Amino acid sequence: RGTPFHTRHARGEFKIPEQDLAADLYDMTQDMMGEAGYPAYEISNHAIEGQESRHNLIYWRYDDYAGIGPGAHGRLTQDGQKFATRGHRAPDIWLDKVDQEGHGMHPFEPVAPLAKYQEAMMMGMRLREGLPLSRLVDAYGAPIDDILSKDKIATLVKEGVLEDHPDMLKTTPQGFKCLNAVLAYLA
Repeated sequence: RGTPFHTRHARGEFKIPEQDLAADLYDMTQDMMGEAGYPAYEISNHAIEGQESRHNLIYWRYDDYAGIGPGAHGRLTQDGQKFATRGHRAPDIWLDKVDQEGHGMHPFEPVAPLAKYQEAMMMGMRLREGLPLSRLVDAYGAPIDDILSKDKIATLVKEGVLEDHPDMLKTTPQGFKCLNAVLAYLA
């Protein structure tokens, strides 16, 4: 028998706000944080200019990072190839592997060019600074015209969800509210 707290907060009781309310709450958050001197530097993160999380920027800029510990994931580049890394999830197995092998990692898995492109796009479009097209070219290994439709970009600029930049994808404040749709359209 649960306490009133457990009854009111039973699993499944939480409801995501309707789209219009969620958008209003997002706009209010952006305004309040900006007025307090904490502008958004990423779709859901705010900081005083110059105090942005360097840790998180590594993910969003698709740089390498090491995942250390049970269940930790990483992305590491070796000899020009990006690898997905992950530690064993179960702490006891991870610790046994550390004792036996000196680490608790699964074998590294190469990240295919399309997956690198998709990861770089998904992460980079979250940033207020935008996503340099060169990062997508580096990730996929092909000229930008082979991997991104100029017509789709023009449509998104016309719709007001992307800014018009010749060498970068930069989401507008309106675009952040529908980023998943923008990403799906560009895919």
